[in-house]
Amino acid sequence: MPEPGPLGTSPPEQGPTPPTATPDIPAPAPPGPSATSAASDFLAALHPPVAIPDPTPPPAPSPTPAPAAPDTTAADSALQRILRGPTGPGTTSLALTDTYGQRPDPAPPAAAPPAAGRAVPGLYHHPVPEPDPVRVEEVSHRIKRWAEDEVQLYPEEWEGQFDGFSVGRYMVGCHPDAPTVDHLMLATRLMVAENAVDDCYCEDHGGSPVGLGGRLLLAHTAIDHFHTTAEYTPAWRESLSSDAPRRAYDSAMDYFVRAATPSQADRYRHDMARLHMGYLAEAAWAQTGHVPEVWEYLAMRQFNNFRPCPTITDSVGGYELPADLHAQPDMQRVIALAGNATTIVNDLYSYTKELNSPGRHLNLPVVIAEREQLCERDAYLKAVEVHNELQHAFEAAAADLAEACPLPPVLRFLKGVAAWVDGNHDWHRTNTYRYSLPDFW
Repeated sequence: MPEPGPLGTSPPEQGPTPPTATPDIPAPAPPGPSATSAASDFLAALHPPVAIPDPTPPPAPSPTPAPAAPDTTAADSALQRILRGPTGPGTTSLALTDTYGQRPDPAPPAAAPPAAGRAVPGLYHHPVPEPDPVRVEEVSHRIKRWAEDEVQLYPEEWEGQFDGFSVGRYMVGCHPDAPTVDHLMLATRLMVAENAVDDCYCEDHGGSPVGLGGRLLLAHTAIDHFHTTAEYTPAWRESLSSDAPRRAYDSAMDYFVRAATPSQADRYRHDMARLHMGYLAEAAWAQTGHVPEVWEYLAMRQFNNFRPCPTITDSVGGYELPADLHAQPDMQRVIALAGNATTIVNDLYSYTKELNSPGRHLNLPVVIAEREQLCERDAYLKAVEVHNELQHAFEAAAADLAEACPLPPVLRFLKGVAAWVDGNHDWHRTNTYRYSLPDFW
């Protein structure tokens, strides 16, 4: 099991940014009975009170008056008692802040100025604290050195795009419980490698649906190694350095397997196979010009989505959710809903960028517009509603699981996944280099 300390010989680092004590921005309540008291209590325990300065957007259209926000201030809920751990004589060693809970926070770093950008109007989300600027700077520095010196990831003319991705801010915001920058780097290398495969094999930088299956299969052998005869092994090993995506996969996975448990590494391989299957479905539709039904598109997005990122939240946190608990159907539902909701966030924030790119890009608003005969604005607003329902379903499923299985690693993992969901939204909201919102309000 990974230890919650340094993975290498890095200098001492500043700890994660503790939550600030400013009032939260209230989030709208779900429209139906999914807003259970368990979900409200779960959110009260998970989401720190944060206020994000934001340009005041025009109000989002709403066909019916918005229901009242859920009461997230209920005192002494069952989940809050669980998160505090047992009390009484002889229970000190059982406190959840020991192995699986958050360790005591160090003194807060100097506050960073809030990032620019505004949220999609009407989108249900939770604000997060501004990521620790010291960690952001260090992760950004290390990942660029890795990309340039260790894997030769991109030519000089792509440097601006690499910097504009702001992966340091992204990963620090998504993993607030990472014990060290070395732990954060595990997720950061994998994220950059995944995006290199997407860009170079599928989309922006020479990607094509033609022949994608063969490229993905060979790249996948960098994370799920090829076992063959002595005669053919050297050729395969040589192939791992033949292009930037394979170099990135090979290096990032090597770092990961040396820090993670075998079970965590195999879990990640499984989720990457899911991701690659989703890439292939989208590529097949592109080759035939097929626009899927909305449910078909959403099914594809359950595989072509962010799932590999939150599923390693325990590895980055320096602990392990045991394999039998990770494999439970209720846990799998939580992880799937988290991946689905965060991927629709990407569809919404990248909508304008994709409309301005060559070719036709499938995203949820585009598919809804064509299949349900809606104008662009109405299709986009319906996609916001789809996201909101998925996000509420994720939170309700996580709350139910926390109440049903209040084991320390389960609770910490659920908290980590929720933090990843919130951090992912915040990165999309603030990355004005990549994203801008459509003028629908």
